[in-house]
Amino acid sequence: MNLPPKVTDRAFARLAEINASAGEAKALRVAVEGGGCSGFQYDIRLDDPADGDVVLEGAGQKVVIDDVSLPFLSGATIDFTEELIGARFVIDNPNATSSCGCGTSFSM
Repeated sequence: MNLPPKVTDRAFARLAEINASAGEAKALRVAVEGGGCSGFQYDIRLDDPADGDVVLEGAGQKVVIDDVSLPFLSGATIDFTEELIGARFVIDNPNATSSCGCGTSFSM
């Protein structure tokens, strides 16, 4: 059974800050693509929603996931973290059997 991905309040809040400073509201697109050091990699960018996207909404913001990427993100949590090495959107994916140090590449 596929569980929908979740987006944390912190991730929605950071997206709201980005959109406020940009002057135009964009959605945060989270996609899974082939490649990376472990077989799959996340592609996270600002984009406009497209037909067929699953839209997750919160705090007046949108996170969109295309229908091909959705099964790879079943039950995943999309968050935002600030660490000494930098601030970034991160994905806690229960489907990933391993990941590499970059945090954007994983295998299933």
